[in-house]
Amino acid sequence: MVVSGALGAYGYAMHLKKQDMAKRRIPRKWPLAVRAMVNSREKLVWRWMMRAFSDHHVMIKLPVTRFTMPQVKEEGQHWFQILSGVYCTYTVCNADGHVIGCVDVPGPQGLSLSNQTLKHTLLSQCNIRYWVVDPDHLPSLSTIRAAFLGEQAVLKEELERVRTETEFNQTRANLKAALSRQRNAQPSDFARLDALLSADPHSHEAYESHLSTSWKHDSFVAPLDSRSGELR
Repeated sequence: MVVSGALGAYGYAMHLKKQDMAKRRIPRKWPLAVRAMVNSREKLVWRWMMRAFSDHHVMIKLPVTRFTMPQVKEEGQHWFQILSGVYCTYTVCNADGHVIGCVDVPGPQGLSLSNQTLKHTLLSQCNIRYWVVDPDHLPSLSTIRAAFLGEQAVLKEELERVRTETEFNQTRANLKAALSRQRNAQPSDFARLDALLSADPHSHEAYESHLSTSWKHDSFVAPLDSRSGELR
């Protein structure tokens, strides 16, 4: 009986091991399908943020453990287990990969106060801005830029935009004035030549003479040296 019991226990253990291995075995065909990373409400906020931070990178549903780290290395596993399920709908980072702010979009059931408090406390202590945005009541682009980048940075950008726009308008005005002067100028040599040829179609000598005096020697039409050279 002892032997049979041991054999039974061994057989049962092997059966459980096979079941466990079968669960961990990589399937030939995965029982998964592609789905969108954002829903319709989140998509509205995404497009809005892409306009607000066109000069930054907007990351989708990034866990906070990806851009934060424990101050005490030995506590890393402990805090990772606590924060591994905490993420933000959108994370904004600069060209250097440093996060400057996070945005959450509440789902159909809303966003719990405890969840918001945890993220706000954690991110604020890391000097990262945190906002909860309602797709039906989006703030202005300048408002969120000022909140994430600072009012001084936004003011500097606005001054640079005005300066660039002023320079562009001045250049356009100068070009317009130059075109206007050109239209009011006397007919060019080519215009007078066209009139001459219209009056006397056989004036080829005049045409050749005009080309010899009008085109520069180093121009494409009349190169300085058209003699064939030896290829090397």
